[in-house]
Amino acid sequence: MHHTYRTRGTCSQQIDFDLSDGIVSNVHFVGGCNGNLKGISRLIEGKPAAEVAGILKGTTCGFRNTSCPDQLSRALTEALQEEKS
Repeated sequence: MHHTYRTRGTCSQQIDFDLSDGIVSNVHFVGGCNGNLKGISRLIEGKPAAEVAGILKGTTCGFRNTSCPDQLSRALTEALQEEKS
């Protein structure tokens, strides 16, 4: 299932990704640090969403209390909850 998540408090504005049987694929960030976010997307391709969310949760960026990876964690957690209901 395809998901779109509007980020809050980060340079990126949106995260698009697919989730199938709890596995993450096709992650794309809109805005943000292009190279870093492409790298993160490649690293998590084909990984379990719950595992990725746990690893990235709570990551901060500079003085902010969130980051693009933290927002991805929130997006994956929300998507997993949606798919359970």
